[in-house]
Amino acid sequence: MSEQSSLEGGAGERADVVGLWVTADGHIRQELRADGRYDEARGTRRSAYTGRYTLTGSHLDYVDDTGFTATGDIRDGVLHHEHLILYKEEQT
Repeated sequence: MSEQSSLEGGAGERADVVGLWVTADGHIRQELRADGRYDEARGTRRSAYTGRYTLTGSHLDYVDDTGFTATGDIRDGVLHHEHLILYKEEQT
């Protein structure tokens, strides 16, 4: 995927997904950055998965730095990432 495609969602759309998404139990924390990169922590393991994501509408495609791929969709403000449900953490 090119750098151009990683910016596909447009500035306003991307702003809606940028931030920290967390499972209800707080075990998985996925930071979606404005530059199209993500950093996912699991439990005490920081940066367990890192890579890039693209946004098309409300659909996300992930490519891990190791080449692993995954998908996600945002529905009603909730991120459904493969089998995970993540909620956007509000910034204070």
